[in-house]
Amino acid sequence: MQHLKILLLAALLVLSACSKPPRDSDTPAAAAKTPAAAATMAADSGNPLLAPSTLPYQAPPFDRIDDGDYQPAIEQGMRQELEEIRRIAANPAVPTFANTIEAMEKSGRLLARARRAFGAVVQANTNDRLQAVQTAMAPKLAAHRDAIYLNDKLFKRVDTLFEQRGELALDDEQQRLLEQLHKEFIRAGARLSAEDKERLSALNKEESTLETEFQNRVLAATREGAIVVDDVSRLDGLSDADIAGAADAAGARDIAGKWLLPLQNTTQQPYLDALTDRELRAELLAASEHRADQGGANDTRELIRRMVRIRAERAQLLGYDSYADYALADRMAKTPQAAIELMTDIVPAATGRAKREAAKMQAIVDEEGGGFELAAYDWEYYAEEVRKAEYDLDESQLKPYFELDHVLQDGVFYAANQLYGLTFEEREDIPVYHPDVRVFEVFDADGSPLALFYADYFKRDNKSGGAWMNELVPQSRLMGTKPVIYNVANFPKPAPGQPALLTFDSVETMFHEFGHALHGMFSDVTYPSLSGTNVPRDFVEFPSQFNEHWALDPQVLAHYAIHYETGAAMPQALVDKIRKSHTFNQGYDTTEYLAAALLDMAWHTLPADAPEQDVQKFEQAALERYHVDLPTVPPRYHSTYFSHIFEGGYSAGYYAYLWSEVLDHDAYYWFVDHGGLTRDNGQRFRDMILSRGDTRDEGEMYRDFAGRDPSVEPLLIERGLKETAPADD
Repeated sequence: MQHLKILLLAALLVLSACSKPPRDSDTPAAAAKTPAAAATMAADSGNPLLAPSTLPYQAPPFDRIDDGDYQPAIEQGMRQELEEIRRIAANPAVPTFANTIEAMEKSGRLLARARRAFGAVVQANTNDRLQAVQTAMAPKLAAHRDAIYLNDKLFKRVDTLFEQRGELALDDEQQRLLEQLHKEFIRAGARLSAEDKERLSALNKEESTLETEFQNRVLAATREGAIVVDDVSRLDGLSDADIAGAADAAGARDIAGKWLLPLQNTTQQPYLDALTDRELRAELLAASEHRADQGGANDTRELIRRMVRIRAERAQLLGYDSYADYALADRMAKTPQAAIELMTDIVPAATGRAKREAAKMQAIVDEEGGGFELAAYDWEYYAEEVRKAEYDLDESQLKPYFELDHVLQDGVFYAANQLYGLTFEEREDIPVYHPDVRVFEVFDADGSPLALFYADYFKRDNKSGGAWMNELVPQSRLMGTKPVIYNVANFPKPAPGQPALLTFDSVETMFHEFGHALHGMFSDVTYPSLSGTNVPRDFVEFPSQFNEHWALDPQVLAHYAIHYETGAAMPQALVDKIRKSHTFNQGYDTTEYLAAALLDMAWHTLPADAPEQDVQKFEQAALERYHVDLPTVPPRYHSTYFSHIFEGGYSAGYYAYLWSEVLDHDAYYWFVDHGGLTRDNGQRFRDMILSRGDTRDEGEMYRDFAGRDPSVEPLLIERGLKETAPADD
């Protein structure tokens, strides 16, 4: 669940016209009406973003882009797009699909190109200058979006076409685009009074500023919350490589002769499963939980209170009881009640299992004469003890078989080859935004070029937490563009000369994010607004979570689980232990996720007239109300650093991981029933799901693929909440 951050670009810069994601190809400006003129303008200004990239796949020329280029390009892009929109709205000709809808799809390409490149660097390789640009541009981009969506003349053209849609002889994709665009105008306030539009615009601008500030504060708080260790003996339990990495992390901050344990974005932290020093474990978890609620410059509580109120007020203006009602009306779940019911139905089984897991750990504490009651900061450590005792499995046994490049090339890429026929060739000639980033060209089964794929896996202090996928160039037949996709993660970077050895959880993260990448790379649609991962939030995680299943497929695992020193395959006995333990700790994992997802719903079902909340008291009351208030299982994210919902596009949407998980397990069981890892099955999934973007209703899309509605049973089985499993294929 912690993997996803496809949301980041949408959060950082408010969406442009038509709710399209930014698109990476140029548009003629009033001052530059041809590609040649645009290139001349870019050359004259020294800003490479002002003209289309000449690199393969129109990849951004990061080697030529200066930090100072982004803001001028974004501002120029906004001016161009508003002029294009003005011309569309003022067109004296009768509205047609071509002169209105398709024209809007073609608009704003300079802005899109600049925003996509900027979104990549400000999330994964930021600095004070880039953050200042982000802060300055967020409210301007919110106002820019409103200037398009609240344009009366433009909406009248769209509305006219919508009313005539049955008479326009549109194909299915055009019909879908018109319907979706019309709905977006309505949801953006196109039918509000002038007074309410003005109020809505003010709320949108303020929220965009607050979201950017939340992101910056959490990034700073996470950096400053890192634990400095003076005595290496306190790191007992960590591997030599981990200790070397901690020393290297301290050295990178000029903290000589010490060791640094940086914080990850989630509540629980790496190293808590291995540190024998209980006081250090407590210190590390406390730093994580309280990173942004201690007052001072990085405290996010006042931002949360205001954002929640703004969202509720906006929903009320648009005719909804709460922000969650507004947000879910456009998603598969349709209502907050449906999403909450899915989660609360699972709570008893999840918390019951978590309590049984805690009891096993407490028994170990007691047997060892610990003399204390299990605490949240003990969970990971004693969970490892239970895993060793019950499954004879130690994470340190696994890591030597999960060297990052083997996992990528012989696991992630291999599975994509077996399912879809893809091949990959590393490109050293494509410029990147940081030396850690690698670029691969992706070729289809017939050898034709399909996409570029960027991989950026190591943690940096100036990188947002978590893992995510996004696009630098989206696929579109209208624009003639092939996709340029990137995956980002935060795996600990090894000390120089050391191998990058992964936990199995990190292995699954790589497969997960590459599932998002496949969704973007296989897109085969005409209009960019419907391309790739531009699907409802509670469908977007389906392809990524589905792709995780191949990490444990016998054929795939045997191909990549190779000892980095000896080259030996992972022994079958160790493979069997991984499989046997795959549902281990699922009570905890499910409960911490449900706690965060239900907390998200609690915040976003508040009505506009609700009193201002004390953040910690509200959070505790919500957890108690939904019966997920286990003292040993804190939420995956506390409110104060819950970036998914307060700056990441998942507001009232964190439940989507579970909703998508119903689909992903059900689809995997379909594969098992039909022969598993085969090219025929992969092609069917590609043709019917991965290539379609948002060109069809997603529920209908899934039913056509599987031949039935999805069942929740596979989810319960895979999480160990039900005892039946399908036969092995």
